[in-house]
Amino acid sequence: MTELGVYSEVGRLQKVMVHRPDLSLRRLTPGNHDDFLFDDVLWVDRAIEEHDAFVRLMKDEGVRVYYLQELLAEALAADEDTRRRLLEQVVNETTVGISAMDAVRLCLMDMEPDLLAQHLIGGLTISELECLYMEGISRFSLTAAAAGPDAFVLPPLPNTLFTRDSSCWIFSGVILNPMFWPVRRLEVMNVAAIYQGHPMFRDASFEYWYPPLGDAGTFDLQDFGRSSLEGGDVMPIGNGTVLIGMGERTQARMIEVVARALFAKNAAERIIIARMSRDRAHMHLDTV
Repeated sequence: MTELGVYSEVGRLQKVMVHRPDLSLRRLTPGNHDDFLFDDVLWVDRAIEEHDAFVRLMKDEGVRVYYLQELLAEALAADEDTRRRLLEQVVNETTVGISAMDAVRLCLMDMEPDLLAQHLIGGLTISELECLYMEGISRFSLTAAAAGPDAFVLPPLPNTLFTRDSSCWIFSGVILNPMFWPVRRLEVMNVAAIYQGHPMFRDASFEYWYPPLGDAGTFDLQDFGRSSLEGGDVMPIGNGTVLIGMGERTQARMIEVVARALFAKNAAERIIIARMSRDRAHMHLDTV
């Protein structure tokens, strides 16, 4: 059985999961980039070139690189329960409305895994849904009719680029992170589907430090916003020690939950808290 984990911030990297700049970044406009936590729109083609160069450098050093979107597609193809559970979390009465929920779920369940993974990250507008997959949704869905053709059925997740934030590995286990901003929460659902449905993770040996059993469906209001934690604040620095930044995105309540899980399994000997200002300039420990 494969063992997975991260035991040092400075040890030799063997495997890494990255996300190549994609459709989600092309969805950014001058009018919506603030909503998605970006300071401006990106030159996506240049970002792709730079990311590909970065990946080549890692591969040249012997690092095995996995693409998040490919892993998600493979998980959706390998496990129908994973696909159904993810779509129930993403497509519900509060996201697409009661009248469209069942029809949209059925449409997405029948979609090819590669295409579904692309839309789960890159987004899907009402007009795209009508033109390509499901004609006439605006005729029976109040939500679709009121929102207009350019509104998103599936929102784009451009921050998926920052794969460290939505989940983080501490020694022999992983945390599915309850993100601070609502616009980033679906990233965690996608990563949870990978860990639960992809054979590379499903058949491996590792702990879920949070949430129990890795069930992202158990997240509720107390997890998100009020008790948040993001992977950019978490650093397993070795010798049984974890350094966690406490600031805008990671809060004391969630640090205590993670500490309890680590100490209960004797996975860590000490946790050091780096207190930071609660502002955008100090959003994550790894950017300070």
